[in-house]
Amino acid sequence: MDSIAFDSGKPRDFVAIGRLCIDLNANEINRPMEETMTFTKYVGGSPANICIGMSRLGQSAAFIGKVADDQMGRFILQYLRDNGIETSGVTTDRTGAVTGLAFTEIKSPEDCSILMYRDNVADLLLAPEEVDEALIAGSKVLLVSGTALAKSPSREAVLLALRYARKHGTKVVFDIDYRPYSWASPEETAIYYHLAAEKSDIIIGTREEFDMLERFDGNAERSDEATAAQWFGCRAELVVIKHGKDGSIAYGKDGSSHRGAIFPAKVIKTFGAGDSYAAGFLYGLMQGWSVGRSMAFGSASASIVISSHSCSDAMPTVRQIEDYIEASQHA
Repeated sequence: MDSIAFDSGKPRDFVAIGRLCIDLNANEINRPMEETMTFTKYVGGSPANICIGMSRLGQSAAFIGKVADDQMGRFILQYLRDNGIETSGVTTDRTGAVTGLAFTEIKSPEDCSILMYRDNVADLLLAPEEVDEALIAGSKVLLVSGTALAKSPSREAVLLALRYARKHGTKVVFDIDYRPYSWASPEETAIYYHLAAEKSDIIIGTREEFDMLERFDGNAERSDEATAAQWFGCRAELVVIKHGKDGSIAYGKDGSSHRGAIFPAKVIKTFGAGDSYAAGFLYGLMQGWSVGRSMAFGSASASIVISSHSCSDAMPTVRQIEDYIEASQHA
C-alpha cells in the first residue's frame, strides 16, 4: 500500500476524543514508588498525548472531552490552548467529578509501571449531547481511544462520534489503548472494542490488545494475518500491530505488509512510546507518505519520547524527528 487518501477539503487535520488526565512522573528514577518523594506534573492521557503530538508536528488539531471543575482541569485546558489545540469541544464537569491521575514508577528503563487513580473521573462523564458534530465533520481524521469506551456515558459519546465521522467522510483511527482497571470484564471490553473497530479505517494496537479485541473471534493462533484480514472485512484500510521491542507490522488492505524501522534510544522509561509513535505515523500518512516511511517517522518519534522524562512535553517537532533519523543513520 503506497498511501492513504484523506479529504483535503476539510479545514482541520485532526480531532481526538477521550481521556484527559494528569501524569505525575517520578523525579527519582531507578527506584520503587514507595521510595519516590517527588513527581513532576504533565498533561496525560493517550488521546491527549497524540493530539499534542500532532499539534507539535504542525497539524491543526482539536479535542473533544471533559475535564473536572478544579485546578487540574484548568491546567489541562490551558496546556491544550498553549499548544495550539482547539478546546471548544472540551466541556467542564459540574457534578464534582475529579481529574484522573497517573503516578509513574521508573525502577529501570525496562521496569516501569503506572498507578492510576480513575474513580469518578470527569473524562468518562462526556455525554453524547456534548459531542460537537461540526468539529468532526470539519476534520480529516477522528482519533478514538479505547479507554473512552469503558463506561457510560463516555462510551455512547464515542459511538456517536464514530457515527458522525462515518456520516461526514472523516477517517477514523482507533487506538485500542487497553487499560484493564477501567473495565468491568474482558467480555465487556471485547464487545465494545468490536463496535469501534468495525467502524474504523486505521486500527492500531499491540498484539495483546488485539487478543483482547478478538476474544470471541477464534484467532487462537494469535495470527497477525488473521487479525488484519478480519478487519479488512469491515472498513479497515490499515491495521498496525505492535510487538514491543520487535517493532511493528502494518498490514494494508491490498495485501501488503510493512515492518517498521527501529531506532536506537537512551531509554529512560517505556510509557509514551505508543502515543508518540501514533502521532508521527499519522502525520506521515497525512502528508501522503508511504506506509513504510510513515512507520519510520513514528518509530523515531517514539525513540525521542522514551529518552525523555515526560510524554506530552517531549512530543517532538518535524525538525527534531528528521534530525534524529539523520543522526541515527550516521551513528
